[in-house]
This record gives sequence, C-alpha cells and structure tokens, in this order.
Amino acid sequence: MTWEDALKIYDDIVEACSGFERKGKKMIYTSSNGYMFTLLNKAGEIGIRLPKEEAIKFMEKYNTGHYYSYGAKMKDYVLVPESLWIEKDIMVSYFEQSFSFVNSLPPK
Repeated sequence: MTWEDALKIYDDIVEACSGFERKGKKMIYTSSNGYMFTLLNKAGEIGIRLPKEEAIKFMEKYNTGHYYSYGAKMKDYVLVPESLWIEKDIMVSYFEQSFSFVNSLPPK
C-alpha cells in the first residue's frame, strides 16, 4: 500500500469522527487538549494513543505492538495493523476513544 493510500484511509476515518480534524501536511496527526492522539508516520503506519491498560488489550487482541514514528517509540501508542483499517466502525471507535483519553488528561 502506498503512503497516499494510507493517507486516504486515515482521512476517511477522521472524517467519520466527531469533534476533531486531521492536522499537518507532512506529519499527519490529530490532536486535542495539547496532545497528539493519532498519527500517520512516513512509513504509512497508523498509531493510536490509548490508556495503558487499553493499549495492552489492543496489542493482545490484534497481535500488534508499540508504534514507532521517525525511529522513536511513541509512548502510549499502539500500531494499528493494516487488516483493521478496512473496519471503519472499529477504527472510528478507537479514534474517538483516543480523543476522549487525551481530553481526560491535564491540558498542556
């Protein structure tokens, strides 16, 4: 899958969500309350920031791991497997859960 294909899927998911929009031109992300909560890295991988317990459950359920962007492990982020990208309802649910999570944190 090309980076442009991944961007289209990411944008479709964000557009189906309420309360936030995609930001960035080269570094693609969503943010709220001073925190980024989803990312599309230059490798065309989607990462979602989740509470620690939810991140562990996600990684076990979808047999995935931590998310890396520009070679750095992103704290509290999980790598979304490409097989899940076509499950738009599930992806929207996780994006919105991530949005709620960062809005529960103290503002930056």
